[in-house]
Amino acid sequence: MIQQKAPIDYVLQPVSRFIQQEHTSGIILFLSVLTAIIWVNSPFQESYHHLWEINFSLGFAGSVLSNPLHVWINDGLMSVFFFVIGLELKREFMAGELSSLRKAALPMIAALGGMLVPALIYYIINRGTEAAHGWGIPMATDIAFALALLSVAGKNIPSSVKVFLSALAVADDLGAVLVIAFFYSSNLQFVPLTIACGFLLVLVTGNILGVRNSAFYLIIGFGVWVGFLLSGVHATIAGVLVAFTIPARTIIDEKVYSEKLRKLSYEFEEDIPNNSTLTTPEQHETIEAIKRLSLAAETPLQKIEYVLHPWVAFLIMPLFALANAGIVIGGDFFLSVINPVSIGVITGLIAGKFIGVLLFTWLMVKTGFAALPKNATWRQMAGVAALAGIGFTMSVFVSALAFKNAEMITQAKYGILLASLLAGSMGYIILMQNRKL
Repeated sequence: MIQQKAPIDYVLQPVSRFIQQEHTSGIILFLSVLTAIIWVNSPFQESYHHLWEINFSLGFAGSVLSNPLHVWINDGLMSVFFFVIGLELKREFMAGELSSLRKAALPMIAALGGMLVPALIYYIINRGTEAAHGWGIPMATDIAFALALLSVAGKNIPSSVKVFLSALAVADDLGAVLVIAFFYSSNLQFVPLTIACGFLLVLVTGNILGVRNSAFYLIIGFGVWVGFLLSGVHATIAGVLVAFTIPARTIIDEKVYSEKLRKLSYEFEEDIPNNSTLTTPEQHETIEAIKRLSLAAETPLQKIEYVLHPWVAFLIMPLFALANAGIVIGGDFFLSVINPVSIGVITGLIAGKFIGVLLFTWLMVKTGFAALPKNATWRQMAGVAALAGIGFTMSVFVSALAFKNAEMITQAKYGILLASLLAGSMGYIILMQNRKL
């Protein structure tokens, strides 16, 4: 029997296909940035600023947290973003591109170069000034934008190059998390930090004891987030730490799952009723057994990551971009970037990332510690190194942590926007030239 499509399927399927394309999240993110810039440069500029200053309060146990909307986005929703990053990191360390020294060596060392060189360039330009504290801004790579451009530009580029860029961006995220934890957290309050660590210990214990209920980890994880929020350690770090406590083991292995699934499928076929759209009681019980079996065959880590990833890609990151990319662009825009902060960010993201990633990759290959990704060329690696200079999401996030001065934050955003556009264009051109060869 051929499955019949419901009328709603004809509406939802094209949307579903669009969402599932690998470059879609990058397109949505770009549209969010563009919307913010157009909005803040329109006659409705005041409504843009007013929206993000609307105050929201969250009360529990006699205490109230009250913050403007943009703070809830940057400290709350972005914690979910970092939580998903933590899940991806744990998965990659356990069974992905970072799961062994041989696999991880090249992208991790390339990422290290792509963090150290931009930070050094920025610091040299701004040394001795208050702005020097922003050295962490040009260290990050925006994986959504970078992978979107790689996908559009490189239809003939080997999958190993995409894997390399993905692993590099994941390692880059790990570096950014460590930088935020150690250099952009301040005024520690030890009582809430101790409470947060207590909740974290509960999660670790639950993992050891075999607790697999996702709600347990999310509810207790919320307690960790609140503790970090009140402690002075940036709350997004809680997202990564909680992610590392999520179980990543199955109850049954693939072979047992496959055998039992075949048996249940056979039982289901044996009970097929005649001329009815309903299932028999026996079939219903078989379906429930398949659900329980499938639940035992999947890890809570992958289950949660799969559920949250669309929310992060299509709601949280675009909302963050919309709230933080509102940059006023006047006729003197290019004169506005003639300042040490903007120049440091632009030079760090464009030259620093390109030199750092490519140089450290070359050193690893030439010394024999690693080999180029399978079927990759040096021109493709140069394109990837250029794309690594797209630092939008994480760079904007770090700029808000690095500076208290609103003018410096704006200058950093000017630099991030211009550098990301130039780095993306440069990477796209290099990769397109490679396709013509």
